[in-house]
Amino acid sequence: MKIGVISDTHGYVDDQILKYFGKVDEIWHAGDFGNWDVVEKLQCFKPLIGVYGNIDGHEIRQSFPEQIHIEREGLSIWMIHIGGAPPKYNTKVKKLLQQSKPDIMVCGHSHILKVMADPNHDKMLYINPGAAGKHGFHKMRTMLRFEINNGKPANMEVIELGKRGMLEKS
Repeated sequence: MKIGVISDTHGYVDDQILKYFGKVDEIWHAGDFGNWDVVEKLQCFKPLIGVYGNIDGHEIRQSFPEQIHIEREGLSIWMIHIGGAPPKYNTKVKKLLQQSKPDIMVCGHSHILKVMADPNHDKMLYINPGAAGKHGFHKMRTMLRFEINNGKPANMEVIELGKRGMLEKS
């Protein structure tokens, strides 16, 4: 199974994102879609799993949960927009991690790309794809692509979409 992971689009999805996600089976969006146009563009392209983020309005919050637990090929995945990062999770997330013990945690919000095993949580894989949109303090627009093979994440790829400041004005 091939997965594309994206976050913090803030209302912006370009053809480059779709090109890199052309062969994925699902897109996971870790919040801050920005507007409904992003949701529609991604949903029309591939199956979309996601959570709402702090900038998302009523329509997105009605359609996506704050957090979601899914299972893919034997792996337990937990997604939430604001989660912190190992070892500094926020208080709410610390408690939820102890209860659910996922194999993979996906979050966004920080605009900082980070993928690492968390040794304090049974070597849970922590994934934050950075930010793919053109709003925020990040310098490079990023997202991730990986596979789940035989119940294990494999072939993790960081995709750099270019510098945030190099985009044409819209």
